[in-house]
Amino acid sequence: MTARETLADLDALVLAAGIWFLAKFLRYAFPPLFPAFSAEYDVSNAALGVAFTAMMLVYALLQFPSGALADRLGRVPVIAAGAVVAAVGALALTVDVPYLVLVAAMVLVGAGTGVHKTVAVGLLSATYPSRTGRSLGVLDTFGAFGGVVAPAAVLVLADAGGWHAVFLPAGLLGLALAGVFVARVDDPDKREAETGGGTPVRAYLGLFRDARFSAFVLVTVGFSFAYNGVVAFLPLYLTDAAGASDGAAGLLYSGLFLVSLVQPVTGELADRFSRIRVVAGTLALALVGLAVLLVADAPLVVLAAGVVAFGLGSHGFRPVRGAYLVDLVPDSMAGGGLGVVRTILMGAGALAPAVVGIVSERASYGAAFALLLVSLAAAAAVALWLAASE
Repeated sequence: MTARETLADLDALVLAAGIWFLAKFLRYAFPPLFPAFSAEYDVSNAALGVAFTAMMLVYALLQFPSGALADRLGRVPVIAAGAVVAAVGALALTVDVPYLVLVAAMVLVGAGTGVHKTVAVGLLSATYPSRTGRSLGVLDTFGAFGGVVAPAAVLVLADAGGWHAVFLPAGLLGLALAGVFVARVDDPDKREAETGGGTPVRAYLGLFRDARFSAFVLVTVGFSFAYNGVVAFLPLYLTDAAGASDGAAGLLYSGLFLVSLVQPVTGELADRFSRIRVVAGTLALALVGLAVLLVADAPLVVLAAGVVAFGLGSHGFRPVRGAYLVDLVPDSMAGGGLGVVRTILMGAGALAPAVVGIVSERASYGAAFALLLVSLAAAAAVALWLAASE
């Protein structure tokens, strides 16, 4: 941080990262609960995958509207409102509910968390312009640790008080964070947002006339589809297809998020060197890790190495993706421009759990994860082309 960025300035980073942690916690608390949902509601993997996809589709669809709204009204109220909506969705699951209510609450969580990342990227890049990559690395690291904590919280809280107990502290924390965020955070671009007349939708779509912008969107789409498919079904893949025990699968699933500590490092590299080359390197590492997971009858140590490599590459990619997109999108369209891209990439990612669930039942988990490997390989190939032609 520069000397200008005082301790008070860190409020934006800490609180935005805290809300993102909660958003990821809520999202990744659901996959470890799939066995409990399946037993309680007597639903199939495909039904659970479709429910998760519904949550992620709503999450994806909120990216552009939230970004455009932030361009017009300011980022702070949009972020705070999203935290409140997600908290309400979590609190709805603190009591016994029918399956359709569970799905509706998941959708509400998707809506509330869907407004955060796009708007937070713009807020942090405006607040910390000289360290955009580093601040986004911190943001994504906090978020990834939501995935680290979620399986452990499910194990402890669900064992003590049933799966409903997982969502009460999360809902209360969401409401508290929203209130503190409004009280403590100031948007550097608040005046511009309040006085601007808004950007027409066609201007945002015009960004796709830039060939490199469109190519990078393809990179993000391929990665998002592969990553979301792996994350949604990795525990079941490890136990059913790779022969790991439930305990080992849970440990490896937490490890996938634990290695997110790499994100400040890749964010710092993005601030110092070529961002697109860091993108290409991280995707190549993730590709190797996913390929290792597909090795038939691999011992646990090999599976662990694959999970670590996939996690390092995937998490390392995320802050650099945001920093590179900030470079590509004009400041006047930062919120909506990032929202357009994130709507597309998250929409593709939202389809992955349903696809994996259906393919795993009609063919095998190996076939489903091989499809994810192809998607990630395409993303890495386009990124390498962008890096080589920079």
